[in-house]
Amino acid sequence: MFEGFFPPLAKAPDFPEGFEWINADEPLTIPKLRGSVVVLDFWTYCCINCMHTLPTLAQLEEKYRDKPVVFIGVHSGKFFTEQEASNVKSAVARYEIRHPVVVDKEMQIWRKFQVNAWPTILIIDPAGTIVYKQSGEGQRDEIDDTIDVLLQNHAKKGTLAKSPLQIHNSWKIQDHLLSFPGKISISKTGKIALSDSNHNRILVTDISGKILHVIGSGKSGLGDGDFASAKFFRPQGVVWRGNEIFVADTENHALRKINLEKNLVETVVGTGKQGPWISAGGKGKSVSITSPWDVAVRDNLIYVAMAGNHQIWMYDTESQTVLPYAGSGHENIIDGPVRSAQLAQPSGLSIFEDNLYFADSEVSAIRKIDLASNHVETIVGRGLFEFGYQDGNVGDALLQHPLGLCAVSDTIFVADTYNSAIRIIDLKNAQVATLIGKTEKNLVCLPGNLQCDMLPLYEPSDVEFYGNKLYITDTNNHLIRTFDLSTNSLDTLDVRI
Repeated sequence: MFEGFFPPLAKAPDFPEGFEWINADEPLTIPKLRGSVVVLDFWTYCCINCMHTLPTLAQLEEKYRDKPVVFIGVHSGKFFTEQEASNVKSAVARYEIRHPVVVDKEMQIWRKFQVNAWPTILIIDPAGTIVYKQSGEGQRDEIDDTIDVLLQNHAKKGTLAKSPLQIHNSWKIQDHLLSFPGKISISKTGKIALSDSNHNRILVTDISGKILHVIGSGKSGLGDGDFASAKFFRPQGVVWRGNEIFVADTENHALRKINLEKNLVETVVGTGKQGPWISAGGKGKSVSITSPWDVAVRDNLIYVAMAGNHQIWMYDTESQTVLPYAGSGHENIIDGPVRSAQLAQPSGLSIFEDNLYFADSEVSAIRKIDLASNHVETIVGRGLFEFGYQDGNVGDALLQHPLGLCAVSDTIFVADTYNSAIRIIDLKNAQVATLIGKTEKNLVCLPGNLQCDMLPLYEPSDVEFYGNKLYITDTNNHLIRTFDLSTNSLDTLDVRI
């Protein structure tokens, strides 16, 4: 526990005025928090390590909900998009965060508290003194022990509040037919599989959007069985293999298989617990994996974008073994042989012929693996802190945290997520262009929505090509969109029962 303490102990500075607070109707201040144990989580919503920390905080919040302990998220955004309060609010809803979150404009709070890494946990005692500061995930026991000791000590001193601080939150999250849809895959016969992520289910529709199968009870959890009783937890990637669908069940840290003929869901990889940073793999159900985000199929091999440890893995459906394939586990953008190359939170996969293309989100890159030579090569992207919005030659172009892509011949369609755009990479001419962006003239508004003149994309997570149309998971709009490449028109798919 004491390894997290840092000398000299310092009084916590107050939060700046004028910042936006989420899940709290009024700003919180250090004087208001006096008498409570305060746990600050410095995070940014792109960061996989920050995502891994959120369940820990949720467990501790539940444990101490009747005690004077306050959890506060300090969102200090890395990407341009993450510095906008409306986008942070969507992320808070997506991750189902219940505690107050302050939007740290220009990282002012970050600098005041001398933070230098995501995530960082900082604990303030009831007297307003910083007593704990530690970066990285996996701190549950240390945080728990620190809270427990502080509650005991300050109860004896008489400096502990008698009851929990009342924080009012009148914000209500709207219901939608889809909730933060993540990924999409279309079969050769025109059936659509999509991950309805925050509803913890997979939907199968026909090409018009009519729902054919609802797979999953809607309750979060890891449970195999028939479609009505099976459980997922914020699934992302989906891919067809004949009459089966493989699912990257992200927050269950599992790979699932859906058999449409047998009306059955089964776990093929994963124990339900987050795996270690480095693993040698093994038999599927005995191996703990970490935040699988997308899947792609080639013959009997399922490729898995393992965002949580910066690698791509392979699952062999015949031997039922799962093994690391590409990436050393170190986070960066370094090309070369698959085992020594460095990746950075790969989150989207697409196979065309002998190439596996992937969206390497934290380096804002599109990269490829030659499956014959097992060599990684970067197409667009430069580094962990080099991002933006620029078309042109692939060497000059900039993306911002892309999560999805679809390769078709010499073209790669990219869901450039944090730019809320669909970009095209022309491999033959080595050029990047914008197909759909915020200023696109062909955007449409949903019928009956009188509050907008157009409905642009909002952090799309995936794109799929079928029948000369693009099918796009418009994640933060809770919609599936279609873009007709022959007419350059954007529309909304009518997903319906």
